[in-house]
Amino acid sequence: MTKLRVAHSIKDEKSTSKKHASKRLTSGTLRMSALSVATAVSALGISQVACAELTWGDNDSDSYQPESNYQQDSSVDSFTAAAIAADRGDVSALYNYEQMMSGGLFAMYPTYWRMNLDLNSQSSAAVSQFVRQYPGTVMAEKLVADFAETKAGSNDYASVRQVANLITNADASERCAVALGFNNGGDTMRAMAAKSDVWLTTQKQPALCDQLAMEMNNNALISDQDRAARLKRMLRKGKTGDIMALSSRLGTPIAYSALSEIQLNPSSFFTSFGREPASQTNQYLYLYAIGRIADKSYREAALQLDFDIKQDNQRSVKLLNDETRRYAYRTLGVQRMNHNTDDGFNAEAVDWFRNSLDDDFNFEEAEDYAMAAIRFGRWDDVVEAISKMDGETQKGNQWQYWLARAYEQSGNSSKSNTAKKMYQNLAKSNDYYGLMAKDRIGQRFDASRLGGSNLPNVSTADRARVMQDGNFARAFALYNADASRAYANREWNWAVKQARDNRDDNLIIAAASLAHDMGWLDRAIYAVDNTDRVDSLALSHPMPHQDAVVRYSQSAGIDPAWAYGIMRQESRFVASARSGVGASGLMQVMPDTAKYIARNLGETYSASRANSGDTNIRYGTWYMGDILGKLNYQPVLATAGYNAGPNNAKRWQPVYGSLAADQYVESIAFPETRNYVKHVMENATIYSSLLGRSQPISQRMGTVPAAF
Repeated sequence: MTKLRVAHSIKDEKSTSKKHASKRLTSGTLRMSALSVATAVSALGISQVACAELTWGDNDSDSYQPESNYQQDSSVDSFTAAAIAADRGDVSALYNYEQMMSGGLFAMYPTYWRMNLDLNSQSSAAVSQFVRQYPGTVMAEKLVADFAETKAGSNDYASVRQVANLITNADASERCAVALGFNNGGDTMRAMAAKSDVWLTTQKQPALCDQLAMEMNNNALISDQDRAARLKRMLRKGKTGDIMALSSRLGTPIAYSALSEIQLNPSSFFTSFGREPASQTNQYLYLYAIGRIADKSYREAALQLDFDIKQDNQRSVKLLNDETRRYAYRTLGVQRMNHNTDDGFNAEAVDWFRNSLDDDFNFEEAEDYAMAAIRFGRWDDVVEAISKMDGETQKGNQWQYWLARAYEQSGNSSKSNTAKKMYQNLAKSNDYYGLMAKDRIGQRFDASRLGGSNLPNVSTADRARVMQDGNFARAFALYNADASRAYANREWNWAVKQARDNRDDNLIIAAASLAHDMGWLDRAIYAVDNTDRVDSLALSHPMPHQDAVVRYSQSAGIDPAWAYGIMRQESRFVASARSGVGASGLMQVMPDTAKYIARNLGETYSASRANSGDTNIRYGTWYMGDILGKLNYQPVLATAGYNAGPNNAKRWQPVYGSLAADQYVESIAFPETRNYVKHVMENATIYSSLLGRSQPISQRMGTVPAAF
């Protein structure tokens, strides 16, 4: 199964609200409950004796006690009311709840909510005290990380530095906040820790990361070679402020007026370029001009570049140096890959990247190059593209698989033997690439080796340990108290991370088993997927509603394993799941799609019925069969169509001939859909074995035919 690494920030698995004002729960989403942790413990089936071994003792009731008798804790009873007070901004009420909940499992929450009402007014000392009072809790981590982010946003870097060492699990924006603190405090070495994340990226990133990259220009450890590398990317993207700052530090200042003139009329620049003397400034301006034309039309930019190079080759003194020519072609390659859905794929992208070969690729450029080469089976270019990635990236399963595929196609016996060894190593895992590698060397996935549908054996002691762990105890108590799932999920994710960091696999298995028994399937899946050494298909690939899934799948003429693969990826079996765009239910059916399905089934559309478990499964499987029929009965195409729409799936088909399904998947233009299809195919392969109808992933995926 996929071993997804825990995200940099476990504090929020998904962005449930905008920072910081919306982090509090609205009263409309909160429901009061009298369930205490004792009720949660009872629901989990843990013996009274096992829990009674934990006692409060004579500890100071004003401090948080991580080794407490959670069975007797009732602070969850006040959680909902305190959350509503926080949403109202009622500081007085929160002070009262701090007293009421003091010493309990949830003692930190009213204090967190009160401090979070105005983070900018808090002192680093107060935040540090909170972390010391509630060590090892997700809310302590969240408060200090959010505090650093807030203070960095208001340029209070001294406060950031004072709490930096207390942050253990920062997300991208928070890492940049910490780096900004160090960069503005003279600790240039620690600031450089974030360089690889922000310096050469041209993708959208948090505002603090953009700011950090800008400020790094003046970091003493940034070389002129670094500046030149970033400048080329900023010229391509047209980021005026960065261009002016970088070029100035490089001793070739570019005036805003020059950039503005090109932006308004790039054609005029190209007309006059040939009359200008050769200079480094003009090299930079040429790349900027090519970028602006490529923004409008990569085709027009390609014609311009080819014309200029032909003209330049006739000059005794070249106006375009080799570096400028290479990066101009790189600009074309990147822009071409951005238009694959609208314009269709074309091998010219591979040619442009090959014309740009040097030792200065960022990851985005190398990935685009690799995907273009994979699409057209240009295996030498695949090897070249992967070689441009950093060492750690190259070692990942994705690029090890494609490097092996390229070696396999080389016709060289030595490389073929290397490819076989690479496949054997990849085949040790059961993720998408591991399953693909198994097929390449004739291995079969066998669910029985991972326990099949049998739940793991969990000792009484390990079951009791779950509720002796404050993080897991809070997660289960919140789940049973019917509080907002966002809080329960956050506590759960943090508990899994802490157990994983402690290499406590038995605790993870015990907690996941308890969650599974309670029907909290998505967290059981999360626990197993976010560990390196725990494999239990019964926990990671449960099969709820099996009778309905099998019956409706057969009625729709589709494979039940594929239906389960879609369902696991869409909702993680959360029947109440709702997406930001309106998809709902186990199969995440969009309202307009549900209306289309109901109409074709001769039913009256009802939103509540369409979202219900049984009907949602029936609608989802029917729609899968409908898409499958419209897309050549090709499951990879239909899976892509389920996520991105059938028309997009068609646009990504080859124009002529057929294409190996793995090449089609790897070149899907939308990253979300690309990863979605991989996960669904992986899921379906595993479910087929669990259902006793094992089908290898390569056979399942087949070949993608031409669109016409």
